[in-house]
Formats: sequence, structure tokens, C-alpha cells
Amino acid sequence: MKKPRSLLPNSSEMTRVNTETIGRARTHWYREPWPWILIGLPLSAVIAGIATLIIAIENQDGLVAEDYYKQGLAINRVLAREKRASDLSLSAQMMVSGERIRIRLDGEGAFPDGIKLRFVHPTRAGEDREVDLNSIAAGWYEGILPPLSNGHWRLQIEDAQSTWRLTGTWTTAQDSVLVSSEDVAR
Repeated sequence: MKKPRSLLPNSSEMTRVNTETIGRARTHWYREPWPWILIGLPLSAVIAGIATLIIAIENQDGLVAEDYYKQGLAINRVLAREKRASDLSLSAQMMVSGERIRIRLDGEGAFPDGIKLRFVHPTRAGEDREVDLNSIAAGWYEGILPPLSNGHWRLQIEDAQSTWRLTGTWTTAQDSVLVSSEDVAR
């Protein structure tokens, strides 16, 4: 009968294991890739969280107006101003040349001495700009273009007394845009 083999290594096997372990150079933990991978993933999440916090603090979220209730009640007055522009068959062509803005206003009735042009950013109310344009000839108005970020803008053109209003869209890459009261009627 054969003797069962022992689970413990004999002395010659232990000597061989010890000499292999001793002969192999120990590497430091920071030279191994796995600790860096395990440290890198949570560290990248912390860095992304800090970057998100900085962006949130520096950029105001202007999507909701503070007086949204009053603005909601005033919507009928705004629609009446757009209807008035439609009744007068008003249209405007805005031309941009460098830092100058010119608007040619066409329609029925007398032209006002000055008009207001409002650039409304689609998502950030803090970037909205308003320009007063003065009459340089009958139906022609001129002013200075305020600094605007590149992209799409909503335009609101109205008289100084706010009796009528034209609305349209404009991209900063465009030199000219036509805004018509017929766009509102649709």
C-alpha cells in the first residue's frame, strides 16, 4: 500500500520557494499599475465634482424670472402689442456692420423718434441686452451693438411707449435679418 502524500511541503521544496521569493526584487507599491487605477477613479470623480461646483457658482441659472407670476399675468398685454404691430403691418430689417446696428422700419402710420431693440438670450437672462436706437431718417434707426456672445438670440423691437412689438430671431453670424409682424400672426 502506498503512503498518502502529505499536504505540507518537504524541506527541499521549502528551500526552493524561499530562494525564489528572496531572489525576486520587491517593487514599491507606486510602481504597480493597480493602486493608481484604484486611486484614479475616485480622484477623477472628486475633480469632476469640484469643476461642476465651480461652474454652478460662477454661472447664474437665469431660466426662471423672480416675478414669474406678474409676467404670466402680463402676457395678454404682450400679445396685444404684437397684435398692434400686425395691425400696423410693421416689419423691420436689422443690418449689422461692425459695432453699428441699423434698422429700417416699414409699415403704416407715423414712425417714432426712437425705438428699443432688446437682445434676449435663449437660456441666460443675465446676458440680455437692450439698445436705444435713434431715428436718422424717416423709418431708419441707428445705434451701437452691445457685446454679445456668439449664438442665437431672440430680438424684440418696440417703440419707446411700448404700444407695439416685433419679435424675431438672429444669429451673430448674420449681417442682416428681417423681422415681420406677419411672423407673429402665424
